[in-house]
Amino acid sequence: MLVTGGTGGLGGAVTTAFLTAGWRVVVPERGARPRSEPAADGLVRLVADLTDPAGAARAVEAAAGEPAAPLRAVVNLVGGYASGGLVHETPVEEFERMLTANLRPTYLVTQAALPHLVAAGGGAVVCVSARAAVAPFPGAAGYVTAKAAVLAFANAVAVEYRSRNVRCNTVLPSIIDTPANRAAQPDADHSRWVAPAEIAPVIRFLASGESAPTSGATVPVYGRA
Repeated sequence: MLVTGGTGGLGGAVTTAFLTAGWRVVVPERGARPRSEPAADGLVRLVADLTDPAGAARAVEAAAGEPAAPLRAVVNLVGGYASGGLVHETPVEEFERMLTANLRPTYLVTQAALPHLVAAGGGAVVCVSARAAVAPFPGAAGYVTAKAAVLAFANAVAVEYRSRNVRCNTVLPSIIDTPANRAAQPDADHSRWVAPAEIAPVIRFLASGESAPTSGATVPVYGRA
């Protein structure tokens, strides 16, 4: 399987959940990182820019390149957040940067993976949108729009590939309890946020055969936020 954003605050928990369940997990990274510890059993790392079609294709080929473990699931975690002013105060470049960070990698990776999933007899795609996609807040129009686009794209994939046994579902986190988010909002009530370890089993379920009847679902993972 392929997990994009597997080194991020949520990605680490998701990758661990799949490795623990015995999956072979391919995790692309934008740049090589020095590491002292050996890779976990079943974990494959590679360098790939997922905003580039060639980079996305390379990551997918690595995930589909093991005959004993055909590509059966893709989890799209890559994304980013930026706040700013109201719409009339936001330069179009900042608006488009959110689309590039959130929508473009999801589109390119899914596009490259779909033929492999179909060839394997079916599989699952899980995308990560955000509660903001259905409950917007002011000052982040680019982020809100990008996450809504991810949700719409996932629903389109679910419809287009249903007859080919490829499912696509989306999770919508609220604020995820990560060190970066805590640093950005030190005075917030962090106990109300949703932990990565709480989201990871939901994603694993949606990627597995246990959720075989489910496609086109929008799953809130809000915690108590």
